[in-house]
Amino acid sequence: MDSLITAAARALAAGDPLGALNRVALRDDPPALALRGIALAQLGDFALARALLRRAARAFGPSEAVARARCVVAEAEVALAARELGAPTHVLETAQATLEAHGDHANAAHARYLGVRRLLLLGRIDAAARALAALDPARSPPSLQAIHALLQAGIAMRHVQARIAQAALGRARDAARRAGIPALIAEVEQAALALAAPAARRIEHGVAQPLRLHDVEALLGSGALVVDACRHAVHAGDATVPLATRPVLFALARRLGEAWPHDVPRDVLIRHAFRTRYADETHRARLRVEIGRLRALLRDIAGLRATRHGFVLSPRHAAAVVVLARPVEEAHAAVLALLADGESWSSSALALVLGTSQRSVQRALDALAADGKVQPLGHGRARRWTMPPMPGFATALLLPTPLPGD
Repeated sequence: MDSLITAAARALAAGDPLGALNRVALRDDPPALALRGIALAQLGDFALARALLRRAARAFGPSEAVARARCVVAEAEVALAARELGAPTHVLETAQATLEAHGDHANAAHARYLGVRRLLLLGRIDAAARALAALDPARSPPSLQAIHALLQAGIAMRHVQARIAQAALGRARDAARRAGIPALIAEVEQAALALAAPAARRIEHGVAQPLRLHDVEALLGSGALVVDACRHAVHAGDATVPLATRPVLFALARRLGEAWPHDVPRDVLIRHAFRTRYADETHRARLRVEIGRLRALLRDIAGLRATRHGFVLSPRHAAAVVVLARPVEEAHAAVLALLADGESWSSSALALVLGTSQRSVQRALDALAADGKVQPLGHGRARRWTMPPMPGFATALLLPTPLPGD
C-alpha cells in the first residue's frame, strides 16, 4: 500500500474525510475507490459512496478476499446509515467470517456491531442485547469501545433503564475522547442529550407533568398502576399486561386511568373507545363485552367496577393510578419518532420497523407532508423521507419496544 493510500486511511480513521479525499480523489485503483467511497459516506453522499464501494469490491483480485470483505462491511454500514434495512444479512455475515479467518479482528468486530445496530433499529431489542453480550470490547480500539457502550445505552433506554444507560454513556464518552473522532464524540453527546430530555408525560388527577427517562424508571418501580400510552400496556409491580394489539381495550383502560379515582360515564367510554358521536343499544352491548374482556385481562392487578353511571378502575394492590403518555401526542407519532433521528428513511424501511404495510406508511407520510411535518427527498424508488429532530424531546419511548417484564 503506497503512502497516499496509507495517509488517506489514517485520515478516515481520524474522522477527516476531506483530508482523505485530497489524497485519493483523482485515483481509480481499487484501494482509492474504497477510500473515496468511505469518505463520501462520511460526508453524507450515500448513493455515490455505495457505487464506489461496489466498484472497488469488483476490482479487487481473487487473492484479495480481505479487501473485498472490507468493502462489503463498509457498504453495509452505508446502507444502515441510509436506513436501508431490508438487505439480506448473510452477505455481511460472510464478510465478517472472512475477516475473522484472516486475522482482521477489528473489522470483523465492526461487522458484528453493524448487525447489532440493525437489530436495534428494527426494534428487536432482546436479540440485539444477546448479540452485544457476545462481543468483548476490551481488545477493540477505542472507537469500537465507544460504539459498544453506545449500543448498551440504546438498549437500556429502550428498556427504560436510565441508570444503566447513564453509566454506558459515561463509558462511551471516555472511549470516544480517546479515539479523538469528532463525529463519534458528537454522537455520544447527542445520546446524552436524549437521555436528559423529557421522554414522557405523567397524567394524574387531570394534571400532566413532563418526565425524563430517570423519572419514568422511578415511576415504573414505584408500585403505582401505570396505564402506559407509550407502549400500550398496563403495568403494576412486576406484572405487565400488553394491549398493543387490543386498541379498543387500551382506549378504555386509558380513559378509566385518567379519570381515577372517579368513574367514567358509559356514553363517554363509548365515544372514546368506539369513535362514534352517538351511542345506541348496540354500542352499550358492545361496551359490556369489551369491559368484560378488559376485566379478565386485568384481573390480577385491577378490577373494573360498575357504577350507576359507568365504570371505575379499582387497583388491587397499588395506591395510585397514573397514565404515562407520550411527550407529544398526534397522529402517526410512531412514524415521526423514527424520522426524528434526523436520517432519511424509505417508506419500505419504515414499514419494516413498524411491522405494517408499506401502503399504510405511505398514507401516513402523505398526511404528515401535507401538514409540513416531513419532507420527501428524491423520486420513485430513490425517494426518502426526513424531518428535523424534534427539539427537546427524546423518542425512545415512542418506539414499539417492550417494557421490563414483557
